[in-house]
Amino acid sequence: MKQSDLNRAVALATGETIATVKRLGFLLAEPHETVDPDSETLGPQIIDWDELDNQRLSRQTEGLNHVPSLV
Repeated sequence: MKQSDLNRAVALATGETIATVKRLGFLLAEPHETVDPDSETLGPQIIDWDELDNQRLSRQTEGLNHVPSLV
């Protein structure tokens, strides 16, 4: 599978754009390679998509609920 095929498949499965998937850097796991999820050198192995959406929304709506002060 080519990287572009993987990016397209992940984008289709997650609803993200291909550009977002490419930026996040998905890779195929090697079947012979073992991954220690607790290893600090590899970084996180998962993305909490709900948390990511919440962060995006909070950045977009920041300042929209501003209540003007009476001066």
